[in-house]
Amino acid sequence: MEFYTISLLNGISYGLLLFMLSSGLTLIFSMMGVLNFAHASFYMLGAYFGFSVTQWLGFWPALLLAPLGVGLLGALFERYGLRRVHKFGHVPELLITFGMSYIILELVQLVWGRSSVDYRVPQALDGPLFTLFGMQFPMYRAFMMGVALAMLAALWLLLTRTRIGLVIQAALTHPEMAESLGHNVPRVFMLVFGGGCALAGLAGVIGGNAFVTEPSMAVSVGGIIFVVVVVGGMGSLGGAFLASLLIGVLQTFAVAVDASLMSALQMVGLQITAQTPGYAVLKLKISQVAPILPYLLLVLMLIFRPKGLLGTRED
Repeated sequence: MEFYTISLLNGISYGLLLFMLSSGLTLIFSMMGVLNFAHASFYMLGAYFGFSVTQWLGFWPALLLAPLGVGLLGALFERYGLRRVHKFGHVPELLITFGMSYIILELVQLVWGRSSVDYRVPQALDGPLFTLFGMQFPMYRAFMMGVALAMLAALWLLLTRTRIGLVIQAALTHPEMAESLGHNVPRVFMLVFGGGCALAGLAGVIGGNAFVTEPSMAVSVGGIIFVVVVVGGMGSLGGAFLASLLIGVLQTFAVAVDASLMSALQMVGLQITAQTPGYAVLKLKISQVAPILPYLLLVLMLIFRPKGLLGTRED
């Protein structure tokens, strides 16, 4: 029982970290229709900025200053790069964000080096929150969960209960009317893009010390966040939340299971022999195929429900 409880909590905490990372991408796409291929690179920047600010001022100032720095860079990139190619369609947008991801990678390696940095969990949050039958649940993972839930509530309140949220939605659906009322629509889009990048930076500050801060960290999560966005539904914040939890729990339990696919099928009464098609694949342990499970879920979702769990967009 304790194994399932701790694994479930670890899966939820990992899923909520994925939500923090994917929420910014979802926000940018839902408001601007732009798929930002450099989003995971801004997550990496948040981790490195968090590491540097922590060295100078401590973790708590880094929790505020690093996302602001990443958000500022994202806003500048939208203003002087992405905006200039926006009128040419989606392909130039994808290409410029793809190129930006490589520029960020090279800059990170020039400034911080090619190896991992010693970015540690703050001492105040280092240790177990509780122990259940000899298994510990880290206090920092509970902190990650709390920040992600607070961010979800803040985004929902901002977009549905404030004047800023109304202006953002008006700029998306009726830009000419919003401009006639005196709102600067390009500036609104710049702030939305910068805000989405800041959310990725916040995920980097929190996730960088929970896992590993290194130049390859953007590549390791880049594919997963697009899986989350597509499975949840393009542009759906609620869908991204559900998909993040689903993928986080699925991967966590799969990694912890040491049984093979063959034994799982035999448990439900199927007879497996050496002549069974795919016998070599069935001999693999579930933990070995855990990394491909999110992508398998993506394929199944695109086949049976292309709009995702809560998606409404047609494009």
